[in-house]
Amino acid sequence: MDKIGLVSGTPMTTTVLVVDDHVGFRIRIRRLLERYGYRVVEAADGRAGVLLSADVRPDIALVDIHLPDLDGFEVASLLRAARSTQTIVLTSTHRSDDYRERLATSDADGFIDKADLTASSIALIAGRRR
Repeated sequence: MDKIGLVSGTPMTTTVLVVDDHVGFRIRIRRLLERYGYRVVEAADGRAGVLLSADVRPDIALVDIHLPDLDGFEVASLLRAARSTQTIVLTSTHRSDDYRERLATSDADGFIDKADLTASSIALIAGRRR
């Protein structure tokens, strides 16, 4: 099991915004992160995620690349421009190689394949950003 405090020293009051249109994924990630003391807020599409981020000001935004309205790269740009979150992590069921060029120039701090998504992998990217 992941030990968040041991991986990066991430405080247990860290808020994570999960932006994903798949409700099952949001439930799974909420359960995982809450188990380690994270506060989790959710949005089902990009626009809702951007609006929620302005209100909540999460420490980390976990954003799916394939959303019904905006893609994750657009959401990352909007979040970065608004300075409403410290760390932006893109995620997808596709491998990072599929997005190599776009990831290199994106406003995101990192990418995690959904198959490799753990509390530790999120904390590692957040730790690099700080």
